[in-house]
Amino acid sequence: MRQIAKNLSILVLIGSMVLGSTRVAYTRPGLMMRVPTSSNQKTPYLFRTGFGTEIHNFDPFNTAKGVYFDMELNKGFAFGFSAVQGGDTTSLALLKESQQKPVVEFGFHFQQRVFSYNDISLTVGLQDVVFQNDQTSDEILSLNTSLLSFFTVLASEKDLGEYKMNTYMGFGSGGLAPMDTIEVDPDSVGTSAGVFLGFVLKTPYFARRGGMDIVGEFDGTGVNVGLRIPLTSDYRLNLGFTHIERLPDWDKRYWAGHPGFTLGLDMAVPREPRRRLQGGPSGPTNIYGPSDGLPGGIETLPLHRDSTIIMANVAVTTLRDSMALMNNEMRNLLVRLSAMEQNTKFLSDSLVNIQLETNISEKNMNEALRHLSRSLRYFYAGDYREALKEVDLSLELNPNLALAYARRGSIYYKLGDVQRATINWNLALRLDPEYTDVRNILKALHENNLKSASFIKE
Repeated sequence: MRQIAKNLSILVLIGSMVLGSTRVAYTRPGLMMRVPTSSNQKTPYLFRTGFGTEIHNFDPFNTAKGVYFDMELNKGFAFGFSAVQGGDTTSLALLKESQQKPVVEFGFHFQQRVFSYNDISLTVGLQDVVFQNDQTSDEILSLNTSLLSFFTVLASEKDLGEYKMNTYMGFGSGGLAPMDTIEVDPDSVGTSAGVFLGFVLKTPYFARRGGMDIVGEFDGTGVNVGLRIPLTSDYRLNLGFTHIERLPDWDKRYWAGHPGFTLGLDMAVPREPRRRLQGGPSGPTNIYGPSDGLPGGIETLPLHRDSTIIMANVAVTTLRDSMALMNNEMRNLLVRLSAMEQNTKFLSDSLVNIQLETNISEKNMNEALRHLSRSLRYFYAGDYREALKEVDLSLELNPNLALAYARRGSIYYKLGDVQRATINWNLALRLDPEYTDVRNILKALHENNLKSASFIKE
């Protein structure tokens, strides 16, 4: 009985070595959960490190976990390292206490950007150069060639307003073929090559910390979704689900394509402070010099290399800011001068308009007085109809002339129309309350003694 148990334990350990994989979410280079990425720009960080965990069950507690490190060197070459301990994949894991101890794997990952054009880039690489601690032999570490993955990935980066969409598609072998981190049957690993798809949607949420990322991918066997939430500008919390389409079968955790809840944290160490050349956005730590082929004319010159250049740059930046301030003040003065010129033109136009109105008024007054003079001649001649016409023409030119209303009242009285005469005399008195002659006429009319009053002739 003991011999059978010993043989069973050996088989379990061998099976765990075959089934082990570095495919723990968020432990490979790049921003995705399991698929490789590519970019047409150099990464903004010097290196990135962190850990990732996949929880496959809570009772009994079963996880796969690992730590990782990756960085990008010059000319688009990047490499990474990961150390992963897989989950319990044996049938003994169905018990509350499993006797299996998952092997520890050490994986190396390499990739090289071979082509870029505008927002398109193509990268080839080698992932999952995995060494395992073989607990059944004298060798400390052994290379697992079944997980060795050659891949090619094509990436596209699009700006969508405040958002940015990065998409990835490609194919790979070994660990990137249709297989899973946890398998029940070693013979069901699948084909030797497979395709994968993925996207990262960079959102403006938490923009001051770098923005939150939404991750979605198809890794060859299922769909993985996740969030990369910035805690600070350098730290991110990674959350997600692997094979989300199979989450309803969470309790059936030991089959090809198991689901899992992923949790991780990564830290990105930014590159040394860099300065921007003329023509790019300025920042608080800019140095002017050759662009070294980086986008936008960025030069990675350490600040401690030459303090004289730094001090000179600070002085130049200060002068540039002073000149910009003076230019702004000059623009403000020009705007105020333009406003004053407009106001002067408006006042000048108003003055011209007043002068024109005054000239017109004077001309009308002169013309009205000439008509009144003619009406007086017709009045003396006894031609009251023609006199009335001349008075009407005078009032058309100047409707506020009290003398004209008084004259028209006298004419109507001569024509025997006392009512109209009274109306016109009252209008004349309203326009000129100090018109004594009109007041005397109205008083005499009221006392029926109009004959003793003189008519308005002059």
